[in-house]
Amino acid sequence: MKKTHHSRTSNELAGVTELGSNETHYSDDYDPSVLETFVNKHPQNDYLVTFDGYEFTSLCPKTGQPDFANVFISYIPTEKMVESKSLKLYLFSFRNHGDFHEDCMNIILDDLYKLMNPKYIEVLGLFTPRGGISIYPFVNRVNPAFETEELRNLAFQRKLHFLGNIQSYGRAIR
Repeated sequence: MKKTHHSRTSNELAGVTELGSNETHYSDDYDPSVLETFVNKHPQNDYLVTFDGYEFTSLCPKTGQPDFANVFISYIPTEKMVESKSLKLYLFSFRNHGDFHEDCMNIILDDLYKLMNPKYIEVLGLFTPRGGISIYPFVNRVNPAFETEELRNLAFQRKLHFLGNIQSYGRAIR
């Protein structure tokens, strides 16, 4: 018997307000309240969702100079998933936010973790060099409610993968 997949209902899209809106508001400073979610229709599947935010900007907290990065966000969803336009607006809200690179990536992970309660999440920031130094903060977390040896191993292996590819990240961002 063939299973039929139906489009999302209006009830399932009730929390998605920015997508399709003709009046998009861009926040002047960091604003996690713009993040929206929708229901994961496939929670029985362990699958990875990855976003590539290649226009991330924030400000140095000391000098106010702009910092530019390519931000990669990956997660294994449970019941909720982040809606991509709201994520774009959220990342844009860092544009005038003064914080260190490492802080920005940890804030992003913490906000998305609170929003979605994923099984696993990671955030990588490939910041362009300033003063001859590049910074590539990587942060990940396994949700204790879903922790398994497999997920702990995934988190560890992702860190090793990151460390093993630092040189290629540098060449990619310059």
